[in-house]
Amino acid sequence: MNRSQPRLPLRKLIVSTAFGLLASGCSRAGVVLGQRPIDLALPDGIDVGFNHRRDRRYRSPLSGEWRNGDNLEQMLIEGIQSADEEILVAVQELSLPQIAQSLVAAARRGVTVKVILENNYSTPWSQAHELDLSGHGRQRLQRLRAQADQDRNGVVSSEEARKHDALLILQNGQIPWIDDTEDGSKGSGLMHHKFVTIDAERVITGSANFTNSGIHGDAGATQTRGNVNHLIDIESEALAAVFKEEFAQMWGDGPGGSNDSRFGRNKTAQPLQTVKVGPVKINVLFPPHAKTDPGHGLDLIAGQLSSAKQTIDLALFVFSAQQLTNKLADRVSAGVRLRLLADPGFASRSFSEVLDLLGVALPDRFCKLEAGNQPLTKPLQGVGTPGLARGDKLHHKFAVIDNRKVITGSFNWSPSAAHTNDETLLVIESPQLAAHFTREMDRMWRGAELGITARMQRKLDRQRRKCGSGVERG
Repeated sequence: MNRSQPRLPLRKLIVSTAFGLLASGCSRAGVVLGQRPIDLALPDGIDVGFNHRRDRRYRSPLSGEWRNGDNLEQMLIEGIQSADEEILVAVQELSLPQIAQSLVAAARRGVTVKVILENNYSTPWSQAHELDLSGHGRQRLQRLRAQADQDRNGVVSSEEARKHDALLILQNGQIPWIDDTEDGSKGSGLMHHKFVTIDAERVITGSANFTNSGIHGDAGATQTRGNVNHLIDIESEALAAVFKEEFAQMWGDGPGGSNDSRFGRNKTAQPLQTVKVGPVKINVLFPPHAKTDPGHGLDLIAGQLSSAKQTIDLALFVFSAQQLTNKLADRVSAGVRLRLLADPGFASRSFSEVLDLLGVALPDRFCKLEAGNQPLTKPLQGVGTPGLARGDKLHHKFAVIDNRKVITGSFNWSPSAAHTNDETLLVIESPQLAAHFTREMDRMWRGAELGITARMQRKLDRQRRKCGSGVERG
């Protein structure tokens, strides 16, 4: 890192934001412009950003308007711009052109840049053909084209694609990248990581993909604010070394060559690793692991939940692990207070453990129940879904235990994350950091709908009329 240009912690960027608001003539009730609001402390060397945070504002690159939240894209760009020697990126999806441009600029000043992507998102979108894509892929392509169509004439010119197709920018800038087919396979379950290491001394990671949908919102959908996400920025040579080892297994010798890249279960499974950042203890696990491995991700989470004495807060995109439902029920019966929010779209799926926590079973479209499905006979209180703009998702994957520990990373709470995908799972022991995640939970909780929502009830009624009580899968 260039020590002549020390980085400004994200929590201090509010000063310039407030002065920017003053210059632009914007104001908010109860805020003195130019005055830094009181903020929570953070451990030395650690920053965290939340893109829906209420007491921060930035100018949206989509609309040009001021909006609530930390600018996670700028957090990544600032990290990239600080690099002197090496940038390693492993992310499921990268479609933000400014991040691609920053990576190319870093390479041009002599920084080694390497990128790993998920194979479903590793083709420049301007080179994709709609007929080759799934329904989701076609929707994604339409969004990316809309973002690139700056003159709004309905056609993306080659110049617009050159400026706005992030992977084309990397390609033209000769940035090497691979995906999870580099090992000669058709791809692992998912290359689901979301991390960047910088100069072997800094790691940025969390729940956000490097996309407009993951950070800012969707072009042409003015109500969206991006999927609800966070990123953590940690300065630590020891932590960076752990992430570099994971990256090296996947990278092998890079594009082409001897197919020595390793993804998914073909990687050498690593046990839980622990580093210290000052007084902060960080436990790191890189799934997948075999179901018979006692150190797999779901067992790690179950052990952490078992340690809860007072409170458990959960904000989850996916929750489909029965063993964790049982663990939560055990802790609640022991007097632990639970607050759980899950993405509304996922919560009402037939394999959602949110339904189990609420004491109901939902047959799938074939009138089958999930094998081993065990809805609780006594539904838990404090389980629900947040209020979100149409098109946005709750994409966090975090837990806060007793206001002292944070579980986070790319790891969705599912068997696929534990046993199939390339993932990051962190357990960070820090009351200071936990306070920031608790504040984010408080923000979402204020607008949450608890219990069986109207959306869930409609789906339950529809499937019961069609299927009755359903039949368990064999």
